[in-house]
Amino acid sequence: MLVKDAPKPEFSRRQLIQTGLSTAAAALLAGGLDLTFSTPAEAQSNLTPDEALKELMDGNKRYTSGKMTSFEHDLAILKQHTEEKQEPFAAVLSCADSRVPVELIFDQSIGHVFVTRVAGNVVTPELIGSLEYGAAVLGTKVILVMGHSNCGAVKATMQGKEVPGQISSLFPHIQPAVDQDGKDLANTTKANAKIQADLLSKASTVISGMVKSGAVKVLPAYYDVGNGSVTLLQ
Repeated sequence: MLVKDAPKPEFSRRQLIQTGLSTAAAALLAGGLDLTFSTPAEAQSNLTPDEALKELMDGNKRYTSGKMTSFEHDLAILKQHTEEKQEPFAAVLSCADSRVPVELIFDQSIGHVFVTRVAGNVVTPELIGSLEYGAAVLGTKVILVMGHSNCGAVKATMQGKEVPGQISSLFPHIQPAVDQDGKDLANTTKANAKIQADLLSKASTVISGMVKSGAVKVLPAYYDVGNGSVTLLQ
């Protein structure tokens, strides 16, 4: 249930996320997990962040033109290659919406893209941890934070109505975009993708360091469920 006029939190969202990450890291260390990586991250190839981004966008062009190639891959060989390890070249944080099949959108097959999904494509400590793993351990070179047209989570936040269960737990994450541009659904969704991408690139010490060194790119994007095209938001 959405509670209106609730008191503002003492800490910013970024501070809360960073605190959550620090607590999680401490818990992992206490449990005996070594967070240092003795072996370098290896992606499927020596792609640069720009080359990885081009591969994604080229795949989207194949998808929208109906000239997909991913189904031509030998799935038996791919399964054998990825049974013991994964080496994705890119990661995508997308909405959980069933109309957003990430691998299809980018014409990629098994083991190519490290995908995390949550309604509203919002950044939380758990998702940051997953994407940190993708970048630092698996070697992803580019991370897209991708909103999409007619997003129900963004629309519900804009409406601000009472909702059942814990659906409203998404609202505080999306509210900054509503405050910025809450009259138009598409513009608010794009603003949310930009805000979440910025938060991801700064709230994570792992990812922010890789962004600064040029090892990884974090970019917001927008998927049009009507025509299938993905647009990078600059």
